[in-house]
Amino acid sequence: MTQSYPTSAETPLIIWAVSDGRAGIEAQVVGLANAIARKRPARIIVKRVGWKSWIGRLPWWLNLAPRRLLTPESDIAPPWPDLWIAAGRATLPLSIRVRRWSRKQTYVVQIQDPRMPTRLFDLVIPPKHDRLVGDNVFPITGSPGRVNAERLAADLERFSAELDALPRPRVAVIIGGKSKAHDLNVERAAAMAREIELPVVQEGGSVMVSFTRRTPEPARAILAARLKHLPGVIWDGEGDNPYFAFLAAADYILVTEDSTNLATDAASTGKPVFVLKMSGESLKFRLFHEDLESLGAARPFGGAFHSWQYPPLAETDRAADEVLRRLDERTR
Repeated sequence: MTQSYPTSAETPLIIWAVSDGRAGIEAQVVGLANAIARKRPARIIVKRVGWKSWIGRLPWWLNLAPRRLLTPESDIAPPWPDLWIAAGRATLPLSIRVRRWSRKQTYVVQIQDPRMPTRLFDLVIPPKHDRLVGDNVFPITGSPGRVNAERLAADLERFSAELDALPRPRVAVIIGGKSKAHDLNVERAAAMAREIELPVVQEGGSVMVSFTRRTPEPARAILAARLKHLPGVIWDGEGDNPYFAFLAAADYILVTEDSTNLATDAASTGKPVFVLKMSGESLKFRLFHEDLESLGAARPFGGAFHSWQYPPLAETDRAADEVLRRLDERTR
């Protein structure tokens, strides 16, 4: 599927933001593309690649003719873009060939650790906690995202009727779900609801609860049932997503420990971020949360709210600056 976002009437930089369409992966490529477009005239085209039958599960080195094996909706064909930004395993057989297909006219950026030689790309942007190094590697804290001051302000205004009257402190509760390293079973969900409820009641505040597609339905049901008596909003997945408005309206942000994207988005607001414990353990995520703590952005949630200040995380803009710097160097 192809979706186009024209961002300037001037001669634009053509950017393809390429993923398999999963929300968390697409958010990273679109987030970085948008950050570049804020700095330079650009036209962003979102590409969602799909593979025929089982072929997409092949290792990258066995997928020898990838364009023939794509679904027609993928629309990976010339004219090639100036800048290819991709993330996810599904994009790798394409990313490593775009330079050749375009006769080195396309600059190829791969987000996340591709777990293959980085020399096959122009630039790799992994999270620092992957501990990947190299001349063409630019590690960042967390992942590129879509949070910026303009987006937050616009969404806050759009949802003002629902949020303006909520008592303070307003607590955004952003719940992830099952992943390779973490899970949210019903026992943990019930305990999490109690941990959230008590300080909100004590401080006379309100909640703004948002779930993700990965949140298990039993956990979602328990959290919604246990928190619905509090002042606030629990988004049921219907209608416009108030996620960015919740972040903008919040005095405190609670986020589960399973997602780099969610914690990065929260830390990009400059507001106190508390990390909610889940079932499971991961060294990479522990390193990521330690990095956020060292930057003053996040702390483990201990059942009480307190305020502090720190510079909002701006890693997406920093990555965008690096992409443009290297792109300009190559052009010169």
